[in-house]
Amino acid sequence: MPTDCLDQYACLAANINFNLENLRSGFWQLTIDGLSWGAIYALVAVGYTLVFGVLRLINFAHSEIFMLGMFGTYFALDIILGFTPSGNAYNKGIALTVLYLAIAMLFAMLVSGTAAVGLEFVAYRPLRRRNARSLTFLITAIGMSFVLQEFVHFVLPKLIKGYGGSNAQQPIILVQPKTQFTIFGASVSNVTLLIIVAALALALLTDIAINRTKFGRGIRAVAQDSTTATLMGVSRERIIMTTFLIGGLLAGAAALLYTLKVPQGIIYSGGFLLGIKAFSAAVLGGIGNLRGALLGGLLLGIMENYGQAVFGTQWRDVIAFALLVMVLLFRPTGILGESLGKARA
Repeated sequence: MPTDCLDQYACLAANINFNLENLRSGFWQLTIDGLSWGAIYALVAVGYTLVFGVLRLINFAHSEIFMLGMFGTYFALDIILGFTPSGNAYNKGIALTVLYLAIAMLFAMLVSGTAAVGLEFVAYRPLRRRNARSLTFLITAIGMSFVLQEFVHFVLPKLIKGYGGSNAQQPIILVQPKTQFTIFGASVSNVTLLIIVAALALALLTDIAINRTKFGRGIRAVAQDSTTATLMGVSRERIIMTTFLIGGLLAGAAALLYTLKVPQGIIYSGGFLLGIKAFSAAVLGGIGNLRGALLGGLLLGIMENYGQAVFGTQWRDVIAFALLVMVLLFRPTGILGESLGKARA
């Protein structure tokens, strides 16, 4: 091995920290911050797990549905509500701020939900009608992921001036992070509180809808045995469309929550890494299991925060995927492991 290569490895090893004191001293703060990240991962992970549960399809383009939701949030705040992009935070009072955020979230959900249904109609439905192989679906999903990225990268700037392109959007900040209270010495900000409460509420409503409603029974029936479900009068195509719609709506909601946490993160490639982490969270909890997606997302957010405290921030992403590999080595079906078709109401 060349000497310069050995030096590179030595430099890399030198940058690996191992400081348990950071984890001990900041344990509760790391946990709370990790929960806010994990809540976002969990909402996006539900989209992966629903589609996989019904179609046995890993929809890698779902990360770009999330990315479109971020641009939908930005459009609502910028064009519809009239907030001028700047680095400064607006102060509109609690009531008005909540109203504006609700409008932005609804618009983001509309954008992501429409994009998800359109993706299913354009990319996946023709393949199902031709009885395409699973590998064809997977390749199509990866291809559509890049198509949507490059659409925002190159086409969107020509359609809406100042949107898309190579640079991130100039941030619009409606909520300035402020500590609301402390727990075990760790501060809980208004942004963290809003993200966790909203994400858990949406995840709970989705779980109730899937396990306690008529169309939820239809989704579980198609996931368990689509042929028998069709013979019993369940419209498979309608169920599939509904599944994509629910996943898209949740991705749009997650997009709004993400922009609260990372206002400068709205960029054409902004959903790629987060989408992979959300997929990892779905697999970690048990792909095809709604509660598994929630659990996997929260655990992933917490553990990567712990890991970066011990090893350094530059290893944050590596730690997240290393955790996934370790769990799958010992439990390949994920932590909960129950499929959507077998889930009990």
